[in-house]
Amino acid sequence: MRTTFTLEQLADPDIASSETILRKCVHCGFCTATCPTYLLLGDELDSPRGRIAQIQAMLETGAPPARETVKHVDRCLSCLACVTTCPSGVDYGHLVDHARAHIETHYQRPLAERGFRAVVSAVLTRPRLFRAAARLAAAFAWAAPLAPGRLKGMMRMAPARLPAAEPTDRPGVHPAAGARRMRVALLGGCVQPSLNPAINAAAVRLLTRLGAEVVITPADACCGGLPHHLGQAERAHALARRQIEGWIAEMDGSGLDAVVVTASGCGTTLKDYGHMFRADPVWAERAGRVSALAVDVTELIGRLGLGEAGRAPPLTVAYHSACSLQHGQGLRGEPMALLAQAGFRVVEPREAHVCCGSAGTYNLLQPDLAGRLKARKAGHLAATGADVIAAGNIGCLTQIGDSAGLPVVHTVELLDWATGGPRPAGLAE
Repeated sequence: MRTTFTLEQLADPDIASSETILRKCVHCGFCTATCPTYLLLGDELDSPRGRIAQIQAMLETGAPPARETVKHVDRCLSCLACVTTCPSGVDYGHLVDHARAHIETHYQRPLAERGFRAVVSAVLTRPRLFRAAARLAAAFAWAAPLAPGRLKGMMRMAPARLPAAEPTDRPGVHPAAGARRMRVALLGGCVQPSLNPAINAAAVRLLTRLGAEVVITPADACCGGLPHHLGQAERAHALARRQIEGWIAEMDGSGLDAVVVTASGCGTTLKDYGHMFRADPVWAERAGRVSALAVDVTELIGRLGLGEAGRAPPLTVAYHSACSLQHGQGLRGEPMALLAQAGFRVVEPREAHVCCGSAGTYNLLQPDLAGRLKARKAGHLAATGADVIAAGNIGCLTQIGDSAGLPVVHTVELLDWATGGPRPAGLAE
């Protein structure tokens, strides 16, 4: 498509990058067929093609973003299904990231909305604060119907009880069982250790069983993904730098063969660190080193080989392919192949490419649309007749966990169980 940026505007590396992306779009409309918000609303402005046009106009004029533009950009889930579909290779993900950062610095949101977004960013990226907030929400669950606006939904999503901590929540080194085949770092994350510490515990058991030494660094916390997708570039980069420093220290010390992630939303962010810091001469090289080593846990299990499997009962597993894994990282068949190798019967629901509505903080910021997508996804998963649902992202597990009428567990928990680990706690007898 044709653009009209001035030479002065193109001197900005972010504008120059977005202009290159915009020029690839031919307005073919293939993206509308896979966009969840267009599927629900049928509004061109809530399709990738429509948002691209609005983002172009917003960036070219240089004026404060229009309220309508902000509304439609906010409604984007960043599921990246459009990227998978696009025949022209439009990098919509980076374009909408730039748009969000531009809105964050050039648009004055209403006070209540600014406050809510600040609370979401502050609480979800600080594990101790998140635990305290979750306990407080559980104690006052009776008051959730009286809470104002989106705070009501936030309180209702809080778990009634947080599970006990696992040793994998703390920094340390977990030695390989037998001969060490590789040394890897595991991202603990910010929300997952509080909501479901059993996921990383299962990953550590399985990886060490397969010959990997697993290290969790003292710097471990939020990867920066949540504030990044809120447009809070400065905070996202600060959190990412802390993670990068910890892993670079391990690389330059005892060495690392991979940086492993069990939350695919975080994995997509880690793999994008090189792009995030591309304009920073100090951090670009370090960020690129981390991105080059970042892998989803199922990628690494595939490299190591699952080993002795098939011990689990022949359950039917409905595999929910998280958007960040299938669209963001291009991993779709690998987790299903591992589950089948482990002895499970694997089925996929209808509309497997459509988002469940979690999308990081989307279910908090856009609860109505997220709720509709959640109900749609839960219905398709239940219709498979499976015994259990497996997914590779904590956001998806939390989103659909109370709606499908089936146990919902992480893929790595089932793989761990099938190779000698304990039965997943989330799997009913």
